[in-house]
Amino acid sequence: MSDRETGFDDALVEQARRLFVGPVSFLKSAPALNFLPDAEVPEVAFAGRSNVGKSSLLNALTNRNTLARTSNTPGRTQELNFFDVGEPMRLRLVDMPGYGFAKAPKDMVRKWRFLVNDYLRGRQALKRTLVLIDSRHGIKDVDREILKMLDDAAVSYRIVLTKADKVKASELAEVQARTAEEARKRPAAHPELLTTSSEKGMGIAELRAAVLEAIG
Repeated sequence: MSDRETGFDDALVEQARRLFVGPVSFLKSAPALNFLPDAEVPEVAFAGRSNVGKSSLLNALTNRNTLARTSNTPGRTQELNFFDVGEPMRLRLVDMPGYGFAKAPKDMVRKWRFLVNDYLRGRQALKRTLVLIDSRHGIKDVDREILKMLDDAAVSYRIVLTKADKVKASELAEVQARTAEEARKRPAAHPELLTTSSEKGMGIAELRAAVLEAIG
């Protein structure tokens, strides 16, 4: 995918590359809103269904293998995890609890959902949410619930397709077309998708540029 197709110029892509080869560090986990760090720098949040590949994508984005924990068990991430990027610090990445299926008690799942909703609706430092969608499945009803919540709260978001290497090119093109059509109908959605593969490195340069673009 070329820079022209995604709207990123070469200068922004290179600036983003340099940012993410610099310092990136885990700051803290927040199990509730009162544990959030001070809103002193712009934040970009990553949301997605359990097992959508969020941790793997964060690791690929930051050129680290173990920055975000990965697991085959859906629901591993149970808190808001904050990562500082840059020196001096330029922004924070926020790894959000996966929504949808999780191997956890219902009251715990409900607690996660309230935490996510309250953070997305009330965090002034949040500049954009990147909503991860599995390329093998496209947008599901459980995804539409969070998209509607973001639309209703006027929280800017962009859809990122993950695991693009796991589907045939023709099937990927169909998922891209369906997803883009739905995104264009949603008031808070960025009109252009990003398509990625953590395993193959596909779309990672564009994703870095999208993060940098989001914070202005």
